Amino acid sequence: MFRHWLAGPWGWPRLAEYRGLLVDFGGVLTTSLREAFHSFTEREGIDYERVREAIRTAYGSPDAESMIARFETGKLEQEHFERELAAALSRGLDSPIAPERLVTRMLQDLRLDEEMIEAVRTARGAVATGLLSNSWGVGYYPRDLLAELFDEVVISGEVGLRKPDPPIFAVAAERLGLPPEECVFVDDLPGNIEAAEALGMRGVLHEVAATTIPELEKLLGVSLRQPVDNL
Repeated sequence: MFRHWLAGPWGWPRLAEYRGLLVDFGGVLTTSLREAFHSFTEREGIDYERVREAIRTAYGSPDAESMIARFETGKLEQEHFERELAAALSRGLDSPIAPERLVTRMLQDLRLDEEMIEAVRTARGAVATGLLSNSWGVGYYPRDLLAELFDEVVISGEVGLRKPDPPIFAVAAERLGLPPEECVFVDDLPGNIEAAEALGMRGVLHEVAATTIPELEKLLGVSLRQPVDNL
C-alpha cells in the first residue's frame, strides 16, 4: 500500500496510509441505538426482546429483500413500515402499539456524541471525510452539522443502496475520490465492518469514543482530541 505525505491539521507533515474517513451516523455519532430501543420499550410497556425479535424478522433472510431493506433504500414508505412494525410489536399484547410516529418514538432518546463529532470535525482538516449511513427515514439527520463534518454524505434512502451490500461502500469511496484501500470506515455493526473490509477498507468497530478515537488517531496519523491547557 502506498503511503502519502500529507499536511496535518496544524500544518505539520504526517505519514499516512489512509486518506479518507467514512463514518456511520446512528450508534457512532450518536449514543447507542440499543439503549434508545431499551428506553422505547420502557416507555411503551413492552419487552425489549419483543423489539429485537420484530426487527430481526423485519430484516428477513440475507437472500430476501426484507421490509427493513426496502425501507432503508427508500422503496417502502415510512408510514407503511411503521404500520407493519407496530403490528409485529403488538402481537400478543392487550393493547396494540400505535403506529403513528413509531420510528420517531423508537429513536427519540438518541443523543449526539460530542466526542465523536469533534473528532470527525478535526479529521476533516487532514483527510477527506464522508458519512455512510443506513436510514430509517431521511428527515432526522442534522443537515447543518453534516455539512460541517463531511465532504460527502451517502445516505441509503437517498442513493437506493444500503450497508452491508458492497455497492454502497464503492459509491462512498468514489465520492471521496479515493480507492477503498485508502479509506477507514467506522460502524457499530460487525457485519458492516466485514463488508467494508472485504472491499479493501480498514474497518473500525465502534463501541465508545474512548477506544475509537485513539484507533483513528493511529490509522490517520493525526491528533483528534483537543489538547488540555496547562494550569
